[in-house]
Amino acid sequence: MTNETWGQVREALIKRVGKNNYVTWIEPLKLSRLRNGVAQFEVPTTFFGDWVQRNYADQIRNQLLTAGAEVNRIEFAVAPGKIAAPRQTASVVPAARMTLPRNGADSDLPGAQLDARFTFDSFVVGKPNELAHAAARRVADGGPVTFNPLFLYGGVGLGKTHLMHAIAHEIQTSRPELKVLYLSAERFMYQFVQALRDKQVMDFKSLFRSVDVLMVDDVQFIAGKDSTQEEFFHTFNALVDQNKQIVISADRAPGEIKDLEERIKSRLQCGLVVDLHPTDYELRLGVLQQKADFYRGQYKNLQIVPGVLEFLAHRITTNVRVLEGALTRLFAFASLVGREITLELAQDCLADILRASDRKLTIEEIQRKVAEHYNIRLSDMIGPKRMRTIARPRQVAMYLAKQLTSRSLPEIGRRFGGRDHTTIMHGVRKIEELMASDSQLADDLQLLKRLLQS
Repeated sequence: MTNETWGQVREALIKRVGKNNYVTWIEPLKLSRLRNGVAQFEVPTTFFGDWVQRNYADQIRNQLLTAGAEVNRIEFAVAPGKIAAPRQTASVVPAARMTLPRNGADSDLPGAQLDARFTFDSFVVGKPNELAHAAARRVADGGPVTFNPLFLYGGVGLGKTHLMHAIAHEIQTSRPELKVLYLSAERFMYQFVQALRDKQVMDFKSLFRSVDVLMVDDVQFIAGKDSTQEEFFHTFNALVDQNKQIVISADRAPGEIKDLEERIKSRLQCGLVVDLHPTDYELRLGVLQQKADFYRGQYKNLQIVPGVLEFLAHRITTNVRVLEGALTRLFAFASLVGREITLELAQDCLADILRASDRKLTIEEIQRKVAEHYNIRLSDMIGPKRMRTIARPRQVAMYLAKQLTSRSLPEIGRRFGGRDHTTIMHGVRKIEELMASDSQLADDLQLLKRLLQS
């Protein structure tokens, strides 16, 4: 078979597997020989060859047969003298294409494909997330690495994953020569375990340490997993030593992740740690306005009366995902019944979401409001510091969380940096005792309750 024939096969494979898959897994292949019905290709690493064998060998063989080559079997071998590292590629590599699946087991796990909707253009910036947005922009714009890692943390639906996808999209567009890897911490752990089982740890190390930008979502999931933490720590160090950018997200600050090794906490805190605060009214309204503009383009004849978006922004305070889901349902319902979107229609259509929002004041919102009232940092609210100026507001927040939410004491404890439920009980009792003698504290509690329940 001539190189010209292999070139034709490669062009056909681009259409079958997609450009990203082609660039990552097919383009690095080098046809070394075709003899006795066996086509042999050189690959960068054993791991790389095993992956292509499992996922693309049949497609390669079929295309070779179509091109007129007599091929019964495909083989992959590492070229003599090759280093055990995959070639740098001009693409974002989704983790779903880097696992070590067996018998289709990987299909049961969520992939890490980039969401086309999560770009900087679609990210609504407000006071609660402006610092996180600016930091993400700085990383995506390139230039010298000024803070490493960038650590984003906050509750569910506040935009951490959106910003990480936006960074990856921006780098993919503006600097396609860089290799960017985005995946969840859970998938990192899964891949590492598979590498251990398949005796491919060195290939795993080479693969992960060859990237230019490593992005790991929900890093709290590796806490307590000793061997995975060990590998993560060494991967982290290797990339930092090479001046490669790392972006990490979690649901809490590094120092508050229980069972995470101290050396990893220390490393994560060396860069820029940014808290995404719960949404405020202005930010929620901005999200709704952007989403409504999109739907107006989809539903040409649908009208939304003034005041509906403001009503939703005021009533639905949980997170952006719930807010966007409510608006999606509202537009779809109005389209199906052929009615304009009025306040009455919104109340009927979204009755369950509105009821849930009424009774589900979040612990995070209580913590934020109390921290603002006493002028302390939110990270100190859930951190280990015990000085009275921090401990007393923390106890106030514990008391309000017990009074105003349906969360159990252990659940509240987890939201306060993984504290034991007995600590929460002590904090609640302490505030109850002080309320009788401290009029200022009683007034603070009254004010905070009004603010939180308004």
